[in-house]
Amino acid sequence: MEKNILLISQGSVFMTDALVKNLKNSGFGVTSCGPVIEEVEAAKNSSSAILIFCGSFIYESTDLLVYLKDMSAGEGKVLCVIGYEKEIEAIRSSIPDMLISKTFPRPFDMRSITEELESAIAEGSEKKRELHILLVDDDPSFLKMMQGWLSMKYRVTPVNSGMQAITYLAAHTPDLILLDYDMPITSGVQVLEMIKSAPHTEKIPVIFLTGRSDRESVTDALRLKPDGYLLKTMGKEEIVASVDNFFITKIWKEMTP
Repeated sequence: MEKNILLISQGSVFMTDALVKNLKNSGFGVTSCGPVIEEVEAAKNSSSAILIFCGSFIYESTDLLVYLKDMSAGEGKVLCVIGYEKEIEAIRSSIPDMLISKTFPRPFDMRSITEELESAIAEGSEKKRELHILLVDDDPSFLKMMQGWLSMKYRVTPVNSGMQAITYLAAHTPDLILLDYDMPITSGVQVLEMIKSAPHTEKIPVIFLTGRSDRESVTDALRLKPDGYLLKTMGKEEIVASVDNFFITKIWKEMTP
């Protein structure tokens, strides 16, 4: 398990210097940056977790907090926060609790923080694979490519026909089905009709995958009211971002009374 932390703080002060020293002595790699989106963007790929050391900047950095929210949800980054209660509450106004792995109210125990961070990183590595996607497509090359794109973040089960999907759904309940619209024998439309007609599967969200972008085809694809559609001509980043955004929206809806 990688133990690399990106520490976001406003300048070097005694507490942050002591924290960095303590983390490094405990085997963590630490990269520090200021509360600036460009600095975080440049450093994020080398870190498995983000640690925000709160300061007055959090009240003036709404764009940064929204960016961190999207990164935590979309890229599976573990997000932890150190701060006073009012500062932590200010962050929660932009980032939902379920995306914050751990909070450390000040004053905090410097000796135990490393152990709790290590635990949060380990738990985060498991959580980002908990969401389960059933991927249905008769094209083996596209199926393999999509599985490769999505399996870094999600648990992906690939099947290559509509009937294989129905058989699989008899015993499993994925969080999302990505369903090829054009398939021989049992089309995507027929599969969706079967999914929506069965009580144990009717609430599973379905997003169509289609190679057709003309208005008539899109209208026909949306006739049965799937949860969306993705064009197969979209690139990796766009497809992964679309799936990420679907789950982010779903999470927000579940949190809203």
